[in-house]
Amino acid sequence: MPTVWGVHMGGHVSDRPTEGGYVAIGWRELGDLRTIPADREAFKVALRESIRDVKEGAVPVYAGLLFRFVHEIQAGDIVVYPSKHDRMVNIGRFTGEASHVPDDPDEYPNRRVVEWLGHFPRTDFTQSALNEIGSFITLFRVRVHAAEFLAKVNLGPALNQIEARPETQEDAADDDTATEAVARQAEGTTSDFVIRRIMAGMTGHEFEHFVAHILECMGYTTRVTTKSGDGGVDVIAHMDALGFQPPIVKVQCKRRTEQTPRPDVDQLLGTLGEGEYGLYVNLGSYARGAVELERNRAKLRLIDGEQFVEMLLENYAMLAPRYRSLIPLKQIYVPDLSNP
Repeated sequence: MPTVWGVHMGGHVSDRPTEGGYVAIGWRELGDLRTIPADREAFKVALRESIRDVKEGAVPVYAGLLFRFVHEIQAGDIVVYPSKHDRMVNIGRFTGEASHVPDDPDEYPNRRVVEWLGHFPRTDFTQSALNEIGSFITLFRVRVHAAEFLAKVNLGPALNQIEARPETQEDAADDDTATEAVARQAEGTTSDFVIRRIMAGMTGHEFEHFVAHILECMGYTTRVTTKSGDGGVDVIAHMDALGFQPPIVKVQCKRRTEQTPRPDVDQLLGTLGEGEYGLYVNLGSYARGAVELERNRAKLRLIDGEQFVEMLLENYAMLAPRYRSLIPLKQIYVPDLSNP
């Protein structure tokens, strides 16, 4: 069975890695990582010399992941990349080629070429598998659920788990890094839980009523249109009681985790008249064309799965009991080490 690696990149990279066929890590200050001698101690020295504010306890961790990215990843190894901007799990095969792009727009200059084998919604995987690929930062070995990801791209038996291997020294994180990873995992697990509950517990029409209810919690008056003949509009929302005063918000709701293409968004735009705005809500993501359309249309707003969960959490205390029963949550606080 091939080695399976997990890679994290920031949401700001958008779909450039999947479109360009690569995964990458940052560390712009270190330059081309291939020029550092193939020795872990050399990577530690380079880190201390180039990045003055790195914590001493984190130096072995960072040096280990940089060394692995350059020297341990082999052609034929598999990569699992959970992209933040669209909540997709991307699975590919490393070709063995590495490169350095000093002017990378995302400041991820050190790349490995990837042949992408498939792109899947997070709901296609078990929650424990999602937890594993959300547990660490930047680069890590996928051990416990490697078989589940391999089976998804027809590279292994249809097993949910393989025998776990003990954590090695190079996998161990310093305390702050481990704490931040757990905090991020808690946030990600909550989003996964909410979306799974909606997908399992609501029909498409019930989801429309749920979206309308959340808008009412935000101060809107709403009405859900009939199941047929709505012309692409599922909910109509307005701030006045009767709905005569602009702005009028026309809402399209899709209970799906797949990517929404631009033509679907165009359909909503085609329904808008004077003083009307369009709101498109789904549980997945949007194709690049749809995102570009939103940027150029002041009257259009796209809400993806992650943003919808944020809306739900912000208004959770005001939700009707039947919705809180379907999506039971309790408030907790987690460390925020991203803003020390």
